[in-house]
Amino acid sequence: VQLQASGGGLVQAGGSLRLSCAASARTVNSYTVAWFRQAPGKEREFVAAMSNWGVSSAVYADSVKGRFTISRNNVKNTAYLQMDSLKPEDTAVYLCAAQKFGTDVRVPAYGYWGQGTLVTVSS
Repeated sequence: VQLQASGGGLVQAGGSLRLSCAASARTVNSYTVAWFRQAPGKEREFVAAMSNWGVSSAVYADSVKGRFTISRNNVKNTAYLQMDSLKPEDTAVYLCAAQKFGTDVRVPAYGYWGQGTLVTVSS
């Protein structure tokens, strides 16, 4: 499974962006899809994940809960991350990832990774 993230850019604090993660194969529809981010000089951290069970399975990092929403469109083999009320501390490279089982928040649990898309939030 190959993943490709897109949709990053420069936005002012308080603004919104929607990231997309397109998968190369329909098999991803049975996988958990997640978003991670990595700021300069920092470790990669979990943002959000959703299993193939859909909305009820979504989990979020405390830092983004209530502001970010993960979703997926199985017809398009694509997952999304809607980011609202963005803050300067949300600035990072955002990466999408996939794994077969569960909504794990740990980086090593994910075997499939896309390239990152840069999100910059100005104050």
